[in-house]
Amino acid sequence: MGRLADVALARFTKISLDAVEPGVVGPFWAAALDLRWDPADNGEGGVFDGPRPVLWVNAVPEPKQVKHRVHLDIYAESLADLQALGSTVVLPQGDDRGWTVLADPEGGEYCAFLRPGPPSPRLHGLVVDCAQPARLATFWAGVLGGRVVHDPRGFSTVVDAPGMAFTFDFVPVPEPKSGPNRVHWDLAADDVAGLVAVGAAVLREPGADIDWYVLADPEGNEFCLVIRP
Repeated sequence: MGRLADVALARFTKISLDAVEPGVVGPFWAAALDLRWDPADNGEGGVFDGPRPVLWVNAVPEPKQVKHRVHLDIYAESLADLQALGSTVVLPQGDDRGWTVLADPEGGEYCAFLRPGPPSPRLHGLVVDCAQPARLATFWAGVLGGRVVHDPRGFSTVVDAPGMAFTFDFVPVPEPKSGPNRVHWDLAADDVAGLVAVGAAVLREPGADIDWYVLADPEGNEFCLVIRP
């Protein structure tokens, strides 16, 4: 188990999810996570736990095309509860898997760990498929100030990152990233230079229609950064 990074470069703020129909997907995730859905005037909205959103659902015109490279792991009481909300089972629990793979109402994959009287919060982890889990987890621990745990089964996890009441998991997959991720995360920092210095790439700068930077980590996973001195 690694030590905590000495100085975090950015602060985690929320997870963002793209959806064609936020008014369908948002209430689904609020119910699945036992949280509150609060729609915005523009048709988007947030899944809230207290004053700030845990998950923000963005409106996009493009439907899901490929398997999610970033997904959520959650705790749940039963598969029947999730299916009643609009989920479908993709891959049942079995073999060496202690979880079930499901899809949300727009086909976005996620994993459910069934527990009697599931713990709170129900969001268990933010999971990223990648080529080099140890390298990417170390990068993100350095950015967010968390600690890395390397599992002998080949995946790596960032724990104790400030602002993340769940794990940040990196798992190996053979296929390369194709297209923008429909799930990403948002950060705040004093400046963008520190992230660029450690390996992030600027994809888009603030402009007429956005007030934030769009960046990518060393494996091309998009994330957003708001500058907050």
